[in-house]
Amino acid sequence: MVNTKKFMLRHLWNQKSLINQFIKREVIGRYRGSYLGIVWSFINPLMMLLIYTYFFSVVFKAKWGGGAGESQVEFALILFCGLITFNLFSDVITRSPSIVINNPNYVKKVVFPLEIFPITILGSALVHFLISLFILTSGLILLMGIFNWTIIFVPIVLLPLLFMSLGLSWFFASLGVFIRDIGQFLGIAVQALMFLSPIFYPISIIPEKFRFFYYINPISYVVEDMRKVIILGQLPDWSWLFIGTIIGVLLSWLGYAWFQKTKGGFADVL
Repeated sequence: MVNTKKFMLRHLWNQKSLINQFIKREVIGRYRGSYLGIVWSFINPLMMLLIYTYFFSVVFKAKWGGGAGESQVEFALILFCGLITFNLFSDVITRSPSIVINNPNYVKKVVFPLEIFPITILGSALVHFLISLFILTSGLILLMGIFNWTIIFVPIVLLPLLFMSLGLSWFFASLGVFIRDIGQFLGIAVQALMFLSPIFYPISIIPEKFRFFYYINPISYVVEDMRKVIILGQLPDWSWLFIGTIIGVLLSWLGYAWFQKTKGGFADVL
């Protein structure tokens, strides 16, 4: 098992130049044909932030924890933080089932490393997440005068999510070749998972008898930790980071092993 992991890391590292090229292609290609091009990567999250801020601060006058000192703008920023974190996961998972199907020409090339496709969509999603994170940080500074040094923990907090997303991406990219309906199912499942994660509300308002479902949901921990380090200026949950990273690494290795085992049959199906 250890030797297999070393082989996986060495193999993927040797493909880093090709991976970088495909990530650039994915990022640029998303807005190919539009007049503004990649500028939409900044406009979309900015418009999202403005819409959330307006509706929750002006229309709904909502507050996250119900505290008297909490502003509606803070509510919108807290919600936005959770949403961009979940969107990173969602973007990778929902695109995975079609990533191999949409590149049949590469499947027929015997020497082409098909396993880089899930990495490229993860890299592309991460680029758009970083742009959204920049918008969120700017909003915290301009709207609330907040900038917490704990934001340096963001890469560590994201590690479990990145590993899990990559492992599931390898698995669903392979499964999507043989079962075309998996993409439709995942779209529904991801939407359900979004409402079962503390994105639009805090875990504290969930009745005790239902909190178990949130505690076994790894997305909940990542979303909560992102809010801690970016908005609240608190340290992340170190015990979860240790456990979550181990789970994520194991899941990524299993996903990679599954993809390698099944990719030999892709050409026959496509």
